[in-house]
Amino acid sequence: MSMRIAVIGKTGQLARALLHEGEALGHEIIALDRDALDLTSPAKEIEATIAELPSGLDALIIAAAFTDVDGAENDPDLAYAVNATAPAIIARTCAKLDIPLIHISTDYVFDGEADFPYIPDDDTDPLGVYGASKFDGELAVLESGARALILRTSWVYDGDGPNFLTTMLEIAERGDPISVVDDQIGRPTFSRHLALAILKAADVFSQEPDIETSIHHITNGGEPVSWAGFAKAIFKAKGLTKKVEDIPTSDYPTAAERPAYSVLDIDSFERTFQHPLPDWQAGLRAALEMTDSIDSSD
Repeated sequence: MSMRIAVIGKTGQLARALLHEGEALGHEIIALDRDALDLTSPAKEIEATIAELPSGLDALIIAAAFTDVDGAENDPDLAYAVNATAPAIIARTCAKLDIPLIHISTDYVFDGEADFPYIPDDDTDPLGVYGASKFDGELAVLESGARALILRTSWVYDGDGPNFLTTMLEIAERGDPISVVDDQIGRPTFSRHLALAILKAADVFSQEPDIETSIHHITNGGEPVSWAGFAKAIFKAKGLTKKVEDIPTSDYPTAAERPAYSVLDIDSFERTFQHPLPDWQAGLRAALEMTDSIDSSD
């Protein structure tokens, strides 16, 4: 069944993937870029923009966020405005207008000290401003009265915009040496696989009123990997012979502390929405096909 979905965000990699996959499935996707909806705007302007959306929306997806993890440490006011205050306003407006809401969140709400995949009900303890601002956004959505899904993901990338995969390929093309941390563990998530999962959740959520407001985790499946391991997998899948030096996080200091363990348990999502999530290796192959098609069109 085709849906009418509003997406807050248009140019980010998840928003682009939602547009691509949604239109391929025959859905009507109304994407709001920053000109249409600036998440730092006053509450009345945000409320008015949501109220002016076409009637009969099956879902509204918040796919935009302040995602500069290190930048958030230097500009916490902006991070909280975009990641916490704006979602609170949007969620309250969705509650008034009876619009199902899907809010995208992050593994950074956890401290990374676990040794087993995080389930949605596990205690949160963000390490920095980015994670704390996203967690406050989650709380605001839960407290808004909106019927909502909070979907946490991690390590999102695609074959197009600036991200870990495209950065690795650019460095390899230049012939520069590559050193990557090997003590941060997670699951890479291909944006288009993520988008398909979100769209399936929106479809089920809009049709089954018994599914209550809840939190779920969405990443690609498969065996967890370090960033260094992911880099090696990229080069192997691309057929490149490139040495990757494994380094500890302490050798790559950043403004914000990263969780050492970011593996999210995806079981509740797969069971609730009957949508198996592909292995991250399958996501990598699909992303590399995307880069190849872009290269061939240049």
